[in-house]
Amino acid sequence: MNSPEQIRAEILRLTREYSRVTHQSNLPGYGAAPARPFVAGQTTVPYAGRVFDEEEVAAAVGSTLDFWLTLGKEGEAFEEGLAAFLGVKKSVLCNSGSSANLLAISSLSSPKLGSRRLKPGDEIITVAAGFPTTVAPIVQNGFVPVFIDNDPATLNGKVEQLEEAFAPGKTKAVVMAHTLGNPFNLFAVTEFCKKHELWLIEDNCDALGCTYDGKLTGTFGDLSTQSFYPPHHLTLGEGGAVNCVASLKFKAIVESFRDWGRDCWCASGMDNTCGKRFDWQLGELPKGYDHKYIYSHLGYNLKPLDIQAAIGRVQLQKLPHFIQARIDNWDYLRHGLRDCESYFDFMLPTHATSWTPDGFTWDNSGHRAVCSWFGFMLRVKPGGPFSKVAFARHLDNNKIGNRMLFGGNLLRQPVMVQLKKDRPEAFRVVGTLEGADKIMREVVFLGAYPGLTRPMLDYVIEIIQNFCRSKG
Repeated sequence: MNSPEQIRAEILRLTREYSRVTHQSNLPGYGAAPARPFVAGQTTVPYAGRVFDEEEVAAAVGSTLDFWLTLGKEGEAFEEGLAAFLGVKKSVLCNSGSSANLLAISSLSSPKLGSRRLKPGDEIITVAAGFPTTVAPIVQNGFVPVFIDNDPATLNGKVEQLEEAFAPGKTKAVVMAHTLGNPFNLFAVTEFCKKHELWLIEDNCDALGCTYDGKLTGTFGDLSTQSFYPPHHLTLGEGGAVNCVASLKFKAIVESFRDWGRDCWCASGMDNTCGKRFDWQLGELPKGYDHKYIYSHLGYNLKPLDIQAAIGRVQLQKLPHFIQARIDNWDYLRHGLRDCESYFDFMLPTHATSWTPDGFTWDNSGHRAVCSWFGFMLRVKPGGPFSKVAFARHLDNNKIGNRMLFGGNLLRQPVMVQLKKDRPEAFRVVGTLEGADKIMREVVFLGAYPGLTRPMLDYVIEIIQNFCRSKG
């Protein structure tokens, strides 16, 4: 066994064998995967986690053996695969979903967008309750977030407030997330953006694989973002992406912000892709200044490693199964907890009006959403026999992973309270944000991810049912 090929094959064979022995707890909870040991009350039921088998581990080791390390052929292949899955023009890989939001929002400031470029002081409409890094890049770029309220039933923005939030000459974009894998009202939002010629960025980090009127979320706006952190629909460990939906004009802009702000579009390890590396004259630089060191934006270095992309390529192959597992797990929990409706309000997809064991009933709009759920939301009814905190503590004591809806009403967070003191003009609020406050006070969510097994789900249902009975 002297050739590099033989040594590599043996390393990968042993890698797969090692993974099969040591990573049983990370296998999918569905299908023909070997049964994993679960001891009720002792084994933690996570709200989310990595789901993989020996193929991801082998892909990571194989890429490490190549030792290219920085973004390269694996990254290019992953970007192509993700773009093909979504049906978008281009996906640009980066190091996190938060960075993806930063890149997408920063790209709106590019002079390459001409008259539609956003400048400091321009306003972007967003939603009060959610994850902070949907909003942080707006402030970090010197733009002004305008907060509308959330609907406590869907957790998404109240689209009826969009017109009230709009300020002629100031409002330039909308940035909204599909909360917990529930598509927001894309018909209303896209019509609003078309009417007022606004950019639309979909934060699709929690919603990869969800559909609205049969079309995948992340494909309705000008840009969309993904997260590949372990709780999400697929994982690279860390990682994210910006999807350029219909126009390639954003490709070079997003890549520039990701890659130090450079004007050059050569891939790592490549020179003179444009064929005129020493023929450019930009800014006030002398003609012929090396294009690899010309900067058109104030950028960052937000690239991931090629090893991560190698893992992601394997994960992409499993994505359809992951998506269906999230749908199935949510449905199983909802059926199992139907006797607890006097204690909780449960989440509804956008345009749904109620749920029965036969499925959802819908409003008369004609629009439908299919949710590949990021989590299973329970909203503790006010005035009931227990509080959200008491319920969350009980889940925690019984080793059932749970989370609040991220930052709750972000306007109540210390950073935003301080920002209002320091710069009252830094953001604007529409209405009283009663829905966002309600979410902050009452919402807990549990796992629906593909690693959950039926014994785990049955245990979750039993613990919640018993808790409700004990309070009844």
